[in-house]
Formats: sequence, C-alpha cells, structure tokens
Amino acid sequence: MNTGFRDTSEQDRPLAKSSRRWPLLLAGGLAVAGLLVFVAGPRIKQMLSADTTVSAQRLSIATVAIAPLTRDVAGEGRVVAAQSPTLYAQGAGTATLLVKAGDPVKRDQVLARVDSPELTNRLAQERSNVDALRADLARAEVEAKQQTAALQSAYENARIDQQTAQNDLARQTQAFEAGATARMQVERAQDALAKAKLALDQARDLRGLKTDSLKLDVQAKQSALARQQLLAADLERQVAELQVRSPVDGQVGQLFIADRTNVARDARLLSVIDLSALEVQMQVAESFARELQPGMPGEISGNGQRWNGLVSSVSPEVVNGEVAARLRFDGQQPEQLRQNQRLSVRVLLDKRDKVLGVARGSFVDEGGGSFAYVMRGGVAEKVAIKLGARSLERVEVLSGLAAGDRVVISGAENFKGADRVLVAD
Repeated sequence: MNTGFRDTSEQDRPLAKSSRRWPLLLAGGLAVAGLLVFVAGPRIKQMLSADTTVSAQRLSIATVAIAPLTRDVAGEGRVVAAQSPTLYAQGAGTATLLVKAGDPVKRDQVLARVDSPELTNRLAQERSNVDALRADLARAEVEAKQQTAALQSAYENARIDQQTAQNDLARQTQAFEAGATARMQVERAQDALAKAKLALDQARDLRGLKTDSLKLDVQAKQSALARQQLLAADLERQVAELQVRSPVDGQVGQLFIADRTNVARDARLLSVIDLSALEVQMQVAESFARELQPGMPGEISGNGQRWNGLVSSVSPEVVNGEVAARLRFDGQQPEQLRQNQRLSVRVLLDKRDKVLGVARGSFVDEGGGSFAYVMRGGVAEKVAIKLGARSLERVEVLSGLAAGDRVVISGAENFKGADRVLVAD
C-alpha cells in the first residue's frame, strides 16, 4: 500500500519560452508608418488644407496656350428674297386679280385691276375743265391781239397827226416870214402841234400799259390751264395705277384678298418675290449682334458647295434675345437655290494669330468670367482673371493666367465657390 501523498505533477504544464521577436515587429511597423508619412505627407497636407474634394472625372481641364483666335458667328440660315414688294390699291373700288399665287411674272405685267368709279369720274371732270380753260386761253389770246392791233392803230394815227401838225407849223412859219399870213396862224399851228405831241405820248403810254395788261391776262389763263393740266395728269396717273403692275421679274407670293373684292384705298393686294436677288437670313444672339456690321465677310455653304458672302443688313429689332442678319452672295448668285432653303452660314468677326487663351467652357459664364480654378498639384485654386475676346471655341486671357496653366473650364460648379479644392483621381 502506497501511503505517499500525490503531488501536482499531473497538473503542471510546461511554459513556452518567451519570444524575443516582438521588438523587431514593432520596429518594422514603425518604419512602415514612417515611410507612409514621408510619402503621403504632402497629400495629407493638401487634404487638410483643401475646403472640399471633387473627383477629377467630373471636371474638364484645358491648358492655357498661345494660339490663333478666330471669332465668328455660325448658324443655320434660310434663303429669302432680297426684294419682296407688296402691292397696294391706289384707289377704292372692286379689285380683280389676274394672277394666282406662285405664277411667274415679268416686270410691268398687269397683276390686278381696280375699278374705281370715283377716280374715273373725277378724271373726266378735270379733263373737261382743261378743255374749258384751254378755250378761255384761246379767247384771251384773240382779244389781246385785237386790242393790241387797235392800240397800235391809235398810236400810228397820233404819230401821223403829230407829223401833220409839224408840217403845218413849218408852212405857217414860212408864210409868216414871207408876210403872207398873220402871226395868229403860226400860233394856232404851234398849238395844234403841241396837242398832236400830247396825243402821241398818250397813245404810246396807253399802248404799253394795255399791252402789259393783256400779257398778264394771257399768262394768268396759261397758268390756270397748266395747273388744271397737272391736276388732270395726276388723276390720269392714279387711274393708270389702278392697273397694278409687277415692279420686278419674279413670282407671285401671297394673295391678301379674294378675286372681285371691294377694297379701300391703300389696301394690300398681293406680294411679288424677286427670285433674281436672293439673300440668306440667319438669327444671331444679341451678344454677337452688337459686333455685326454691314460689309463683314462671311461664308455660305450647302449642297456640298461654298460661296463667299457679305453681311448686307442687321435688323435693329431684338426678338427673343436674337437679331435677324442677312448675307448677300459676293459674286454671281447660285442658280440652284430656292426660297426658304436651309444653308449653313458663318460670319467672321475677328482673326488674330498669337493670342494667349484657353478653350471656352462654363467658367466663362460663371461669375462673369472674373475667376477660374487653376490646377496646382492635385489642388484647384481659385484665381482672379480677366478675359477678353471670345469665340465659339476659345477665349482670350488678358490677366491672371500664364501659358502652360491648367484651368478647370467646366465642372467648377461642384466646387461651390471654395478657394481650394482637392481633385481626387
């Protein structure tokens, strides 16, 4: 019988020897952490200094460079007639149309006729007045000739009487000197000569005054006749214009009335389109319209062809933020064009060879183009800038940027006005 006490050997477990590798692992972890801090430190510093973070995929970035800048206005235009006169009724009456819409017409061809009894009657009355005044003039001329002849006869008689009195005085004087007659006879002859001279002077003066009076009467009749003839001629013109004629070679456009319609004076009848002179009309934004001037060069293209053009007119009226501008062909007009045909139009506003600029984007409109975000490292910094001329593709930079700068041209609205934004790849 074993009486010895049981020991605790069965409960004991051997302990593992303590490892001495943990200091090495700790040192390695610290070294890796130090390396990460050294490498990512600037990035972490940028993250801490930035106001917000935006993904680069949401941005468009362009480089500032010196390149040609061409400012132009491009758009779609439609062919319109340079001349499309509207014809009006020259008097009230019944209008009869002699053509239909779309009919080809020649210059001076009668397109419509207005029957105006009022004008026709007035013309007949004025022509009658012309005949009456012409008769009055003829009568006045005859009377003037008669009175002129009578005055001339009176003058000649007075001149003969004077000559007779003068001869009688000479005879009486010779007889008196010879003692053949009394002095009284000489004095009577002298008195008779004085009376004859007075009568001659009166006849001469009367003939001059009366002749002038007759001339004035005839001139008054002539003026009245001429005035009446002008009035009749004007009415004849108005009656002739009741025949509505085409002012150009072309085509009937729109009819504003139906056939056999009673119209008032100056009522619209129809329009004529001059197809020999076509222009291209385009709509231009109001901001560009201020720079458009007649005579600027342009380019018109369509149907696989290109033609040179010149700005012929710019409408002074703004409709829905746009202005209508017209271009005419610089040279011979193409024959295959049709009214309202669609063509591409481009107008050159300005062209310079070496201009500091950047691609155009939404940043031009944001804040009035007074600032831009420049990429410096991985951070977009807000910089004050000043922009100049603008084209559809590029915008001129006057200050704030230099060649080689990378600028956020679109997507900057995601920055929400922050001064510094971290751009994540």
